[in-house]
Amino acid sequence: MPRLHFHEGPRELFVHQLAPGRTLVGRSDTCDLALPSESVSRVHCAFEPRAGGWWLLDRSRHGTFVNGLRVDRHLLAHGDRIDIGVYGARFSLHHDDARDDAAVATVPVVQAVHEELVEVYDAGFAAGRAELRFVRGPLEGRRIQLHQARTLVGGPGAGLRLDHTLPPRAMQIRVVRGRAMIEPGEAPVFLAGIRVREITPALPGEEVRLGDHAFVVDHATVRESSRELASFGDMVGCSPRTRRLFGVLARMAAHDAPVLLTGPSGTGKEVAAHGLHTMGLRREGPFVAVNCAAIADTLFESELFGHEKGAFTGAVTRQDGAFQRAHGGTLFLDEIGEMRLGVQAKLLRALESGEIRRVGGTLPEFPDVRIVAATNRDLPSMVRQGAFREDLWFRLAVLTVHLPPLSERLEDVRLIAETLLERHHPGAVLTAGAIEALVQHDWPGNVRELRNVLTRAVVMSGRTIRAEHLRFQPWSPEEPQAPGNALEAAERHAVREALLRHSGNRTRAARELGVPRSSLIYRIRRLGLDLEFP
Repeated sequence: MPRLHFHEGPRELFVHQLAPGRTLVGRSDTCDLALPSESVSRVHCAFEPRAGGWWLLDRSRHGTFVNGLRVDRHLLAHGDRIDIGVYGARFSLHHDDARDDAAVATVPVVQAVHEELVEVYDAGFAAGRAELRFVRGPLEGRRIQLHQARTLVGGPGAGLRLDHTLPPRAMQIRVVRGRAMIEPGEAPVFLAGIRVREITPALPGEEVRLGDHAFVVDHATVRESSRELASFGDMVGCSPRTRRLFGVLARMAAHDAPVLLTGPSGTGKEVAAHGLHTMGLRREGPFVAVNCAAIADTLFESELFGHEKGAFTGAVTRQDGAFQRAHGGTLFLDEIGEMRLGVQAKLLRALESGEIRRVGGTLPEFPDVRIVAATNRDLPSMVRQGAFREDLWFRLAVLTVHLPPLSERLEDVRLIAETLLERHHPGAVLTAGAIEALVQHDWPGNVRELRNVLTRAVVMSGRTIRAEHLRFQPWSPEEPQAPGNALEAAERHAVREALLRHSGNRTRAARELGVPRSSLIYRIRRLGLDLEFP
């Protein structure tokens, strides 16, 4: 992935790896990368992948400069020099040295086609598997569960040995998503009384006969505890809850069904989504991230499905949407709860049929993508309120996993902090006092806040971080909030202050906050500020 090598004058600061989606840079702790200086705007600029490569978008009053020239938007090239306030950065499209390698923490998983995940929960999962139930013969009454995609059945040398009178490759059972198919081999095999001449699905209750043995294939659901893993992709943790979560994610990566990631902002949902991609079956394909909260309503359909030339004003060329760009890989839909109902219906149709049509086009296309969605909203409540389609909810929530806030797993803080420093600030260390201060903080902004606190400490104080170097930005100027309400209180305060500064002008307030005007209007309504600023 592309990287930004930050420095202040001659002093090298840190290296930041750009996430697959949009990365906001500014002074505010709500940005993806927070830089402490009055010369940096609250939301200064954004980096995001678009057609042609990585683009830099200015969002500041102070200006953003590339190679000495002020820019509004700029297509970045390898080696470009970027000035953001007092900070400089060099844009790199490839690793410049060995220390920049951010090695994946775990190895890719093996495809688990022998089972179908039907439910995922905190401590494990439920899976559908094929099970042989013997109804006649020497093994009558026994049940044998199949744990492989292909199982040889027969005599000595077979994966499933029935008796010595059969050849080793008497027949083969293939399992796909927990459903079994019978493939003939070196001995006659009968399915529902008819000899099997070619590979044939075995339906529930149909009897399979091989020599003196007869069995039926049942579809059994089994519950298993998740194994514990020390890491998943770029995520690390040491608490039992986090290690079990990594085990669940690794099991999900071995499948191709849609995944819904839930949890508060900053808990690492996009990092988890990228891990599902890089550890999974589509790791050789593209990973395309779409922030549903950052796209204007009028452009949403084009962003997802593409458009034809002349489809609308400004459509001067034919352009691919996210579905086409993600063909053969993973499409990550972040903040799916912000999607308006009209687009939800079109997304549902695409998920159910696999067919999409460009805006202004008539020919169907069938891109091959795995959908991973994420939200910090309560989608079941939105379904009950009519703000989110129930059928889309069921389609997306095939596999659902919740990423808990950092305040519920403070055991992980030290390991995460040390890992972030190792990856982004090589050579920086935490003193015992700093570690104690980090563990005692309640982290309303989760891992994103932790990363920004560490970045500020390195920038302001150097490589040895002490407790007095840590600056925890308050999330609300009012009385202390419960952790679950802190982010919403901070968001309400930021939106209200921006509107007050611009006398209620929503366009100017949205520009200052670095969000589309449509997203700001949505937030004003959600936060109950429409009564104050009608």
